[in-house]
Amino acid sequence: MNVYFISGIGGDRRLFHYIQLPEDFHTGFVDWIEPGEKESLPDYAFRLTEQIDTRQPFILVGVSLGGIMAVEIAKRLTPVATILISSIPVSAQLPAYYIAARHLRLAQLLPASFIKGASSFKRWFTREPAADKKLIRQMIRDGEPRFIKWALNAVLDWRNEEVPQPLWHIHGTRDEVFPIRFTRPSHTIHRAGHLLVISHAAAINGILGEILPSYRPVLPASATR
Repeated sequence: MNVYFISGIGGDRRLFHYIQLPEDFHTGFVDWIEPGEKESLPDYAFRLTEQIDTRQPFILVGVSLGGIMAVEIAKRLTPVATILISSIPVSAQLPAYYIAARHLRLAQLLPASFIKGASSFKRWFTREPAADKKLIRQMIRDGEPRFIKWALNAVLDWRNEEVPQPLWHIHGTRDEVFPIRFTRPSHTIHRAGHLLVISHAAAINGILGEILPSYRPVLPASATR
């Protein structure tokens, strides 16, 4: 079965470098595309579905913004399951200061270069190994400024009350982007921050190893002879 991964703002498929899937599950990726200037997040997510082979069952896994996109895609298609990592399923779980930022239009005022610079600078104060810091900084440098600006505004303007089912949600207790006190994950990783898909990949792999096998297709008895 195909498992499609969607990264967060400023990230790409390299974010999933350490992820390993159980046997019979195949890794796929949904890559960011150029957004329309005033394109809504749901409309953008719908265009992303062109990268998904819907002729066979599939599972969605999204990190941060990718999780929000996975939710919107799941509302249009019918994945076998949707898995969020460091994300939220409904807009009501956005922190109150995000709403304030939306009203003040801060995402429009801040240049993408400032956002990228701040994200890169933050790595000096995090505990990832040197190789991981280098990888994260490279993804930040490679991030398309126009997409980053659009994505920040799209998240702040996002409205959703529908939770696709079945849904699994993995979250770190020290997530600084989507604080855990505002959401209700099914799986919690203690002392993990927002980039737990890198910093706590072993724990993520363990949880995926528990979740995914229950969705493994059952072959007819004749096919196993």
